Amino acid sequence: MQSGLLWFDNNPGRELMAKVEDAAKRYREKFGAFPDTCYVNQSALDKGALTIPLTGVPGKALRVLPAPNVLPHHFWIGVEELTEQRQAA
Repeated sequence: MQSGLLWFDNNPGRELMAKVEDAAKRYREKFGAFPDTCYVNQSALDKGALTIPLTGVPGKALRVLPAPNVLPHHFWIGVEELTEQRQAA
């Protein structure tokens, strides 16, 4: 993902899914498109990747992936660009 929205939420009383959904909502408001990928700090995900269905959008889901270069409580959200290798497959 080359560009996207960086969202910050350090509220300890909120679940990860709620934070990601808020970030996705802001992304839609700002860019007029639905995000499909959100990178979070590795410590935020106990079991690796997570898929969250987007509220109010049947058939659309958001992948939440751990990334070592994303700071805690930050959410790097956007649309994953296909690489040439993935496009050829």
